[in-house]
Amino acid sequence: MTVKVRADGARTSGRARRRAAFMALGSAFVLAAAAACGSGSGGTTGGTQGGFREAPQTAGPLTVWVDSTRLAAAQLYQKQHPTVKMDIVTYDGDANGSNYLQTKVSLFNRTRKGWPDVVFSTQNNEASWAVQAGFTAPLNKGLIPQSTLSGWAPNANAPCTVNGTLYCLRNDLSQTVLWYNAPLMKKWGYEVPKTWEGFEALGQKVAAQHPGYLVGSAGDSFTPEIYMWAGKCGANQITGSRSITVDTTSANCTRMASLLDTLVKNHTMTMSSVFSSDFDKNQADKILMLPGPAWFGGALFQGTFKTPAGQVAAAPMPQWSGDPNPTVGNVGGGTWLLSAHSAHIKPATDFLTWVTTANDYQGKVAPGYPAYASAARTWLANQTASHYYANDISGPLQTAAGQVWSGWGYGQFSQEAIWAATVTPGMTAGKTVVSLLPAWKTAIANYARADGYKVGP
Repeated sequence: MTVKVRADGARTSGRARRRAAFMALGSAFVLAAAAACGSGSGGTTGGTQGGFREAPQTAGPLTVWVDSTRLAAAQLYQKQHPTVKMDIVTYDGDANGSNYLQTKVSLFNRTRKGWPDVVFSTQNNEASWAVQAGFTAPLNKGLIPQSTLSGWAPNANAPCTVNGTLYCLRNDLSQTVLWYNAPLMKKWGYEVPKTWEGFEALGQKVAAQHPGYLVGSAGDSFTPEIYMWAGKCGANQITGSRSITVDTTSANCTRMASLLDTLVKNHTMTMSSVFSSDFDKNQADKILMLPGPAWFGGALFQGTFKTPAGQVAAAPMPQWSGDPNPTVGNVGGGTWLLSAHSAHIKPATDFLTWVTTANDYQGKVAPGYPAYASAARTWLANQTASHYYANDISGPLQTAAGQVWSGWGYGQFSQEAIWAATVTPGMTAGKTVVSLLPAWKTAIANYARADGYKVGP
């Protein structure tokens, strides 16, 4: 096994868990580029297999690209499969929409060499360009049995599906829940809010009665995925293969923006990144509530913050009063892609299947809620057995897994990058989120048009 760090422009980051969530919706992309070219030379002649024409197959090492968090997965596979030759390369995982993978694939397509066999991405929108570029192989055309593919949670692989063909596999689900400090809530006589109105009211009460304590964070680029997505703000509704509607000033958007403004103003919602050293040092022990994805429990509270056992609990995300259809947001849930240029299709497919389904990794080691259903059950059982949480987090997480609002699209552009470039600087300068909603709309529309989308309404 060889482990390499990709240094030519990639940012290997401990914050690679910050995964933006995007989806490619069906376009009739042509895979001619994948069919016409191959990687490697010698070995057996490539044949038509799995809905595409294989490259000539060789006995060389399997090249796998992972981010720093998924490095443990590749290393565990190598340990359990010592006869498989592997080159494991770490890169930024396309964190925060860096587009590193797309840039490198474009280069490899020009030079006709260099493609990795399997890649992990923190993004859910890679199929929106990778299929068109001829990079990613179709998986449900014979490579992976349907009996295996049916094991994913309902709709988990929707971001990977283009016109009925599956081009990647979802690693984990990142549905949002309400994390909270159970002993403090009990000590101060607070009830866990079930509505956003109650959440805002409790934030006002905390500001007055326990200044310095927090009910949330608005300091990260995935803030819209936690709050605006959960609140059914139609900021990027993909309506066709290359069409989108952008509405950031609807009632759903403005009332959630107003909630953020209220709590940022009274300092119960921080503008510091939850991944920053400043937050870890000065605010991590001041969290009363923190809406966030499933992986916050292990990655942040248990891992980064070192919050003692018996404090952290999970509850369902608040909902607007009178809304009969509960919805939540989603922050990440990366994907695995198999290269259509791979000269090692069989070992690549074996690795791809193992890394997304195996209990040894997904159920027992992975930091996030597995997208593969049986592994998710093992993962939840291990969370319960750890006795780390103050309550049984299984119920809230399982329920939220089926409540991710479908109106938030998975376009090719990065909503994290847009928010970070447009809204966060304005908030830092003292502007309200409500006042920034028109600028956010303009920025989304500009990014979408640059990627070839027709923008409506």
